[in-house]
Amino acid sequence: MNKYVITGGAGFIGSHIAEYLSNEGHQVTILDSLRTGFEKNLKGLNVTFENGDIRDENLVNELLSGANGVFHLAGLVSVPESLLKIKECIEINTIGTINILEAAKNNPGCKVVLSTSAANYGNNPILPKVETMFPEPMTPYAITKLDGEYYLKMYLDQYNVPTASLRYFNVFGPRQNPESAYAAAVPIFIKKALQNQPITIYGDGSQTRDFIYVKDVVKANILASQIGNETYNVALGHSTSVLELAQKIIEITNSKSQIIFLDERPGDIKHSKADPAKFNQLGFQPDYSIDCALEETISFYDKELLKTTI
Repeated sequence: MNKYVITGGAGFIGSHIAEYLSNEGHQVTILDSLRTGFEKNLKGLNVTFENGDIRDENLVNELLSGANGVFHLAGLVSVPESLLKIKECIEINTIGTINILEAAKNNPGCKVVLSTSAANYGNNPILPKVETMFPEPMTPYAITKLDGEYYLKMYLDQYNVPTASLRYFNVFGPRQNPESAYAAAVPIFIKKALQNQPITIYGDGSQTRDFIYVKDVVKANILASQIGNETYNVALGHSTSVLELAQKIIEITNSKSQIIFLDERPGDIKHSKADPAKFNQLGFQPDYSIDCALEETISFYDKELLKTTI
C-alpha cells in the first residue's frame, strides 16, 4: 500500500484517479479547494479529503509528508477566466506547482505527475502535435501550464525530484460538469441529446479534436507515476470532427435533437491532433475507442438525468 496525494482530486479527472487508487487499496489524500470540484465526486471512496488550497505551503508540506507520489491536477483551469485573472492564475498554477515541488523535494522518492495541456502548442497549424515542437502558449492558462512543465524538469535536474508532465488533449467522460460556464462539448452535447434539445455547433462542425476517455487518462497517470520523467502527449492520436461527435451522440442516444450551426468563435483552434508515440513507447495504450467511451459516458449522464427527474 502506497500513500498518494491528489491535488484537485474532487474534480473531473482527479476523482477518477482517486477512484482507481482507492479501489487498489492505496492510502489516498485529496487536496481540493472545491473551486471547480465537488465532494459528491468522491462519494463512496475510501479517501481522506482536505478542503484547502495549493497556495498554502504549510498545508501542502503536511499532506505530502511520507507520500510516494502526488498527482497534481489542481489549478485555475478555465482559459477565459485566466485572461480575466492573470495574477491569480499565476499564483495558483505556477506558485502552487512550486509549493508541490518543494514539498516533494522534502520527501525523497515522491514523484510528481503534472496534468498539463495541449494548449501549450497554441495555434501552430502543423499536425500532429509532437512534444519537440516549439511551444506557443496564447493565454495565461497555457503559459502557466508550460511554466509547470519547466519547473518539473528543473526540480528533476537540480534536486533529483522524480517528475513527469502529461499534456492532455480533449478529455471526456463521467463526472465532467455540463453546467460550468466553460463546459466542454461532450457533456453539453450529451445533456442536450438526452433531453431532445437542439445541439449548437460553432462554425460548420468541421473543426477536429483528439478526444480521449478519462479512464485512459487515469491509466496514463498511473503509468507516469511508475516510469518516465519527461513531457508526454496523452491522446488517441485520432481526430474526430465536432459534427461527427454530435452525430455519434445523437445516434447512440436515439435523440430527436437537431443540430444548429452558429458563427465561428474567434480564436477557436481549427484542428487538433496529437502524436502519442513518445508515451506509447513507454507502454501506454488506450483501452477505449471513441464509440465505447461515448456509450459509457452517455449511460452515466442518463442515470444522472433520471435522478433529477424522479
